[in-house]
Amino acid sequence: MEAKILQTPLDTAKAFADFMLEQHRENGMLTVALSGGSTPKILFDLLATDYKDKFNWSEIHFYWGDERCVPPTDDDSNFKMTKEHLLNLIRMPEANIHRVLGENDPIEEAERYSQLIESNLPKQEGNPVFDIIILGMGTDGHTASIFPHEIELLDSPKTCEVANHPESGQKRVSLTGPVINAAKNACFLVTGDNKKEKIKQIFEDHEVAKSYPAYHINPTHGELIWFIDEAAAAQLED
Repeated sequence: MEAKILQTPLDTAKAFADFMLEQHRENGMLTVALSGGSTPKILFDLLATDYKDKFNWSEIHFYWGDERCVPPTDDDSNFKMTKEHLLNLIRMPEANIHRVLGENDPIEEAERYSQLIESNLPKQEGNPVFDIIILGMGTDGHTASIFPHEIELLDSPKTCEVANHPESGQKRVSLTGPVINAAKNACFLVTGDNKKEKIKQIFEDHEVAKSYPAYHINPTHGELIWFIDEAAAAQLED
């Protein structure tokens, strides 16, 4: 595990943007699974401005690590946020944008999206391999849409599953643990004071952390990199 601790959320987003650009320059084509949340929104704004002309967007393919089961025009849609903050502002071929169809039946969509990913990506030990998966972490320790009450999704044999938000019951389509752990680069982007306790528990291997899905992300053949700001890292020992 590698931890990159940056001063602010913007610095954190920039550090990841630099990492993504380095991967692109070294490898050309990239498959990237995107995340929702406040830090990715900052990242997308950055990619659409300062980094707009640094990428060959025709060589980047975007997927989503999870998506709420809502139409793409809904304010809850991760796709809508990405479209407004990035996709509308860059020249990326439509064929390179592989969204979850959140307006469709969740079970059928999880199966369709699984098949799409499996047909487009190389496999290792039976799992599709993304070049980069962007991950967030909730205050409950969830990542993608794998929540503590459905931690069994970490071991699902499927590529995608239907997850349920523990409070609202909202359905979501999410990558499963084995696919996340098959990535060449699993990258957490975590910022904010409200994440510092979970960060400390995960990084210091506390027993309670084992109940957090984020704790169990550890790529089998790839790299695990945490991009975190000083607020989220506040309880870590030097």
